[in-house]
Amino acid sequence: MNRKQMRGTYVVEFAFVGLLVFTLLFAVVEMGRLYFTVSALDEAVRRGARLAAVCDISDPVVLRRAIFNAAEDAGTSQLIGNLGTDNLTLTYLTEGGAQVANPSDTSGVNGFRAIRYVQVSLQNFVFNLFIPGFGVPITLPVFRATLPRESLGRRSDSTEKTQC
Repeated sequence: MNRKQMRGTYVVEFAFVGLLVFTLLFAVVEMGRLYFTVSALDEAVRRGARLAAVCDISDPVVLRRAIFNAAEDAGTSQLIGNLGTDNLTLTYLTEGGAQVANPSDTSGVNGFRAIRYVQVSLQNFVFNLFIPGFGVPITLPVFRATLPRESLGRRSDSTEKTQC
């Protein structure tokens, strides 16, 4: 066969090999994006638990800062698409791990004084793949961070609340 007759064969071979190479390239990029998202979500719940342990119970900026936003930014996360404060759950726990019924009640035994741990969890976060032909949504597992309480926004020398 001469060169002129082989030209079409090269184009067909490149189409098959190129499709495979570009699909693998997209897959590698998507796995990197998935790894980044999982790491950022894990950091968001850890950060939320840390802020909740040291900030006042009624402070609304705790969860905003946990998703990497400024204190005044109440929208979705600047860093992770589709992540908002409604995705996070903040829970105050007793010594035995039970949920505190009314954490803002400073007078009762089942309120502020019963808090020993702070827990932030994130569940049902959906990650969408951008690989052409494989646009499958992946529901990520539950992310949870539990830390012992610290000041909870109170100073030991007074009843004054601290700002976060």
